[in-house]
Order: sequence, then C-alpha cells, then structure tokens
Amino acid sequence: MRLKLSIFSAFVLALLATPLAAQEKTVVRPLGSLEQTWVGQPIVMPRRNLRLIVSTYEIPPGIVLPVHKHPYPRYAYVQAGSLRVTAADSGKTRDFKPGDFIVESVDEWHFGTNTGTEPVRLLVMDYVPKAKNSNTILKK
Repeated sequence: MRLKLSIFSAFVLALLATPLAAQEKTVVRPLGSLEQTWVGQPIVMPRRNLRLIVSTYEIPPGIVLPVHKHPYPRYAYVQAGSLRVTAADSGKTRDFKPGDFIVESVDEWHFGTNTGTEPVRLLVMDYVPKAKNSNTILKK
C-alpha cells in the first residue's frame, strides 16, 4: 500500500511540476503598448458583432500599393522587409521594419511602399462587421 501511495504521490508531483516547467520555457516579448494609430488617432474598441480576419501579405521589393483606406480597425505585424506608409492627404510618412507593430489609420487615405530589397511580409488582423469580407477601399 505504501509503494502505491509513493507512486501516486510521484505521479501527482510530476503533473504539478509539468506546467511550471512549461512556464519557465515560455518567453513573452511585448511588442508595444499602443494608444493611437500611426497617424495619431485614438484607438477605440470596435463595435459588437464583428469578426476577425487574419491574413498574411507579401509585398515584392519596389512595389507601391494603391491609395486606399480601412473603414474598420486594422493591425499588422511586420515579419520581414521595410515598409514605408504615407498618409495621402498630409504626406506624413513612417517607416516600419521587422518586429514593428502597426496600428493602421481608420478611414484615412494612405499607401504603402516596399523600400527594401526583400519582400515585405505582414501578419494582418482586420476587425470587420460580420457581413463584410474586406476592410480595404481603393481610391478611385
């Protein structure tokens, strides 16, 4: 009986120790704590009944994206490359590099340019109403 209790105790201790060992190996690196978009708009919580669309983008070197805007919140994580974003009306620009997190402007015309020699790779997250499939409007 004592042997069974010892085996059981060892088993319970192993189970309890496993999450602690996993936590010790987990590394969390905050990318930023942001309160506004890259052009200075305050970040506001999206309304209810939204869905999250997660996409990857790959923009070849030298490509200039068309002027466009996003009517709903969009967030992007730069995985590779050099991206310059320009506000079409003000001309304000900002350069982003790997590891940067972009909070896109909402309802403002802008465009992006790959200024580097390698493709820009982005992980993009859009909050859109459930009935919408896109968060991009091209300027005509």
